[in-house]
Amino acid sequence: MTFGVADPFGFDRVIDRSGHDSVKWNRYAGRDILPMWVADMDFAAPPAIVEALQQRVAHGVFGYAEPWPALTEAVIGHLESEYGWRIDADWLVWLPGLVTGLNLACRAVEGEVFTATPVYPPFMSAPHFSGRGLCTTSLALKDGRWGWDWPAAEAAITPGTRLFLLCHPHNPVGRAWEADELAAIADFCCRHDLVVCSDEIHCDLVLDEGRQHLPMAMLGDDIALRSITLMAPSKSFNVPGLGCAFAVIPDVGLRRAFSRAMAGIVPHVNVLGLAACEAALRDSGDWHAALIATLRRNRDRVEAAVAAMPGVSMAHVEATYLAWIDARGLGLESAHRHFETFGVGLSDGADFGAPGWLRLNFGCALPTLEEALARLRRAVAAAVSV
Repeated sequence: MTFGVADPFGFDRVIDRSGHDSVKWNRYAGRDILPMWVADMDFAAPPAIVEALQQRVAHGVFGYAEPWPALTEAVIGHLESEYGWRIDADWLVWLPGLVTGLNLACRAVEGEVFTATPVYPPFMSAPHFSGRGLCTTSLALKDGRWGWDWPAAEAAITPGTRLFLLCHPHNPVGRAWEADELAAIADFCCRHDLVVCSDEIHCDLVLDEGRQHLPMAMLGDDIALRSITLMAPSKSFNVPGLGCAFAVIPDVGLRRAFSRAMAGIVPHVNVLGLAACEAALRDSGDWHAALIATLRRNRDRVEAAVAAMPGVSMAHVEATYLAWIDARGLGLESAHRHFETFGVGLSDGADFGAPGWLRLNFGCALPTLEEALARLRRAVAAAVSV
C-alpha cells in the first residue's frame, strides 16, 4: 500500500485524537509534539468491532459478564487457523489486561524472576510489585540482529529462579523469535525447572513476509506444561482501551495457582472488551491484512529514514509496530528530551533498561509518520552539528 492508493479502511486518514481521552495524545496537550511513544495505534478499529460494540450497546444492560460459547470458539478457532495450535477451552483464563497477566504470573510462581533487557517496562516492575527478586541479562546485538546471550543467561539465574518472563515477539527490539531460538528457551526452562510466562500480545503483528508466529507452548509437551501464554486483541486490532486479554495455561495445577492469585484483586473483564475480542478474531481478517501491509510500508520508511541519518541506527523490525533506535552516537545527555524539543515524543529507552535508546511507534497515518520523520531528521542534524 502506498499513499494515494485505495485505502478502504482509512489507515492514512488522520484522526484528531487531541483534547479528549487519549493518554497518548494528552501527554503533549498544548505543545507541538507528535506523540510516537506508547504502543497505541492511531487507526480506527475494524468495522466489525465497531458494529459488534454498537449492537452490544443497543442491548442496554451492562452487568457482570463472562465469556460465552461463540467467543470461546472464536479464540480456539483463531489459534488453530493462524498457528496450528489446538487448545482446550478450559485452558483459557480471561483477564482485564495483559499486564495484569504478567503480575499474576509473578504472584502465582514462587521464586525469583528472570528476563532479558531491553524489555517492556512491566517485565521489570511486576516482580517488584509481587515481592519477587529479579535477575536479568542483556539481549545481544550481533551483525545488526538481536538475539540471546545464553552464557550470560546461565550466569544470571540463581538456584531460586523459578519464572522466565519472555516477550515474544519482543518489545522493543522487534524480533519474532524463530523455532531454534524458542527451542533454546524451552531447553533452558526445562533444565532449570522454570515456568515460562510468554507475552505474545504482538503475535498477530509479524511483518516479514513468509514468517509466522510460533507460540512458545507449541515447542512440546514439556514446555507446554510449564507455560503461561498471554494474548489479547488489543495491539493487533487497536482496542487497548477495551481491557480484554486471556491466558492459555495447559497445566491444571499451574492454572489453579494463576487463578488463585487473581482472587480479590482482578475484576471481571469488560463486557465490551469481550464483544470486541470475538469480532476481532472472527470477523476482522480483511482489516488485519490491510493493517499488516500498512505497517510493513511504514516500517520500511522508518528504516530507510534512520539509515540515512548520522549518529543513529536501528535493527530490522520483524514484528510489532515499534522501531528501537540507538541514539547513543549523538552524544546527548538526554536523547528523549532532545527529540521532544524538535517536536517528536518518543519512548525513553531508560524505561526499558537501555539509556540512550528510543522507541518510535509507527502505527499511524502516513502524513503523521512523514512529519515525524522530518522532525527526527532536524533533531539529528541539530545534534551532530554541535
